[in-house]
Amino acid sequence: MTENANNPNRTDVNELGEFGLIDHLTKNFDPKLASTIKGVGDDAAVLDYGGDMLTLVSTDMLVEGIHFDLMYTPLKHLGYKSVVVNLSDIYAMNGQPKHITVSIAISNRFSVEALEEIYDGIKTACDFYGVDLVGGDPTSSNKGLIISITAIGQAAKDKIAYRSGAKVGDLLCLTGNVGAAYLGLQLLEREKQIYLANPGVQPDLENQQFIIERQLKPEARKDMIELFEKVNLVPTAMIDVSDGVASEVFHICKQSAVGAFVEESGVPIHPDAQMMALKFQLDPITCALSGGEDYELLFTINPAEVDKIKYLPDIYIMGEITEQKDGIKLHTKGGNIHDLKAQGWKHF
Repeated sequence: MTENANNPNRTDVNELGEFGLIDHLTKNFDPKLASTIKGVGDDAAVLDYGGDMLTLVSTDMLVEGIHFDLMYTPLKHLGYKSVVVNLSDIYAMNGQPKHITVSIAISNRFSVEALEEIYDGIKTACDFYGVDLVGGDPTSSNKGLIISITAIGQAAKDKIAYRSGAKVGDLLCLTGNVGAAYLGLQLLEREKQIYLANPGVQPDLENQQFIIERQLKPEARKDMIELFEKVNLVPTAMIDVSDGVASEVFHICKQSAVGAFVEESGVPIHPDAQMMALKFQLDPITCALSGGEDYELLFTINPAEVDKIKYLPDIYIMGEITEQKDGIKLHTKGGNIHDLKAQGWKHF
């Protein structure tokens, strides 16, 4: 039956947003099986089939025109990125991905050769991250391209990191740098609009290889999970930065029932991203906190374990976990304290 858009009882999905919609649709799905340790609400589902290792399962869908634009996204890069964004969810649980399945819907404008390019990128990611492609489903689409990938991994029972484990006094940490992927997207979109207005003009990406690569070919932080293992560090909570740092801080705080105090000076921004933000007349810290698609790891640790990360490369302490009643605050470089705003990616 077709829904009547004029129905006064009709609720627009935009009113709920992605996570509100998930909560709404799954609120009546209580786990029935003893093997379901964690269902909806984290980076991956956690399943216990016996033994010392837990099974992790995560899935993501990329839709043409929503998550990627083929005017500036090479098909091989798209295949690679579609794998990486799923593996990142497994790493965010402090686990190791092992297998993926790939389902793809294509319109008749895509040739076998085009699909070969996508799968070449998928294979490159599988080879680099050491995972196996074990299944999937190709089908047709009335319009455009859709890629849905499921990642399956494992984590030791005593090493898994949920979003819900942050405690008051924990240090809030971030790997790598943030904001560059968003600014790479702004540059690509600018050149797209210039090309559409003047098809004879060649794109000028200003030799901004770093921010362009962060958008088109991101990497998941496998290296960090390996470093955590090496120094015997288990984050108290962790999430990957897909929708923006501020948004991910809110997720950890909501799941852990805590607040947070974020130092602007502790948020790492790459010099190329900083420069491009200023060129676009954007606030660099806003881009860093709200940009998204960086696929870095945001995590918390017990302050007693700070020596374990003190000498590790590419890790930044950007704040502290506080009482829930204190809210989620940003301490600016100018000495002001504001409520942190989550302006990250909206899925609807």
